[in-house]
Amino acid sequence: MIIFPKLDARLWILAAGRLLSHLGIGFTLFYAPLFFADDVGLSATAIGLGLGSQSLSGMVGRFAGGSMADSPRWGRRRTLLLSAAISAVADGCFVVTHDFGGFVLANLCMGLGVGLYWPASEAVVADLTTGANRNEAFALTRLADNLGLSLGVVLGGAVIAVFQAYRVLFALDGLTFMVFYAIVAVAIGETLGTTNPVGTFWQGWRRAVCDRTLQIYVVVNCLFTLYISQSHSTLPLYLNRFTTLDNHAAVGGIFTWAIVLTVLCQLPMARWLSRFAQPHALMISLVFWAITFFSTWLVGQQLISPTLFVLVGLTAMALGTVAYTPIASALVVGISPPALRGVYLSINSMCWAVGYLIGPPLGGWALDQGVAHQFWLWLIASTLGGGMILGLLQAQFQFQPTRIPDP
Repeated sequence: MIIFPKLDARLWILAAGRLLSHLGIGFTLFYAPLFFADDVGLSATAIGLGLGSQSLSGMVGRFAGGSMADSPRWGRRRTLLLSAAISAVADGCFVVTHDFGGFVLANLCMGLGVGLYWPASEAVVADLTTGANRNEAFALTRLADNLGLSLGVVLGGAVIAVFQAYRVLFALDGLTFMVFYAIVAVAIGETLGTTNPVGTFWQGWRRAVCDRTLQIYVVVNCLFTLYISQSHSTLPLYLNRFTTLDNHAAVGGIFTWAIVLTVLCQLPMARWLSRFAQPHALMISLVFWAITFFSTWLVGQQLISPTLFVLVGLTAMALGTVAYTPIASALVVGISPPALRGVYLSINSMCWAVGYLIGPPLGGWALDQGVAHQFWLWLIASTLGGGMILGLLQAQFQFQPTRIPDP
């Protein structure tokens, strides 16, 4: 049974808006690489480069979005509105593109919109919470994200199975961004404090990049985001190419299981992990990711029917994701000065851009160069390095557990 936390009403409105926008993302997230590979004719490397270009513009958007979210002139609300408008335009580009150049342009626009979105959206959550309920608040918004994704994947798979109308999915994604724009414009006021000091653009960034705690955390956080990028780009193509799961609807259906599990486990996992210090909680996430990669490697060996190992891998992937996402955001908010939340969360979000900049091209290269099976073993080895970094972080800075009272 999922017991929902008691939170500010504006957080529930934001969560509803995020659910709708992620509904649209779910329409395209797992199907877009398959569509541009099989129907448009792009290679796995080209798709990886196109998705990686989204991360380049995403880094620009995150850099600007962090300072804009902390600026009294822009604030959280206006930054969110601008991000929604740009993302809708990006989907329009996806609808009409028929070649690699158009694919890259659409990804650049989408990356800019998404880059502006994350620092402002996460800063709103931080503004409306305290340390006692912040883990659950971030878990709630992630629950909304994942619920929207799960519904989008199911509906997107149904559209593909019946009509083969991939481009309609991009149009629907754009529509959900427009609805999100309306929700923010009408129902969410500015949460940036009126006493927020006004400094130079570079001042907040200088303090953030010199923060020793943040420096260590950024390294391991980039590993986590690289893992998630593999689940969205390389893993669907790998299952489609190297296993008997060669039907697009079948691949989408099996990923639906992982997303539904993510929805069910998000809040319970956040409560359970509150008994651990945040670096220790992230170590648990690393264990789940190692299981995911090992199971995927076993699938590629084709020793027996791949279905069992695929299910094990995707189950571990879901648990690793829900153990990571809210804890990571809450950790960054905890170490950031209140006046620089947007900048600190921008750096946290930039780790996602780095992961998606490196991950899809690297995975696409591995698939095209004949080292696809070894690739998963390399990822397993990287989780050991991540665990060592988290151990160093905990040893040096002694994070304490966030204990949430029983309801």
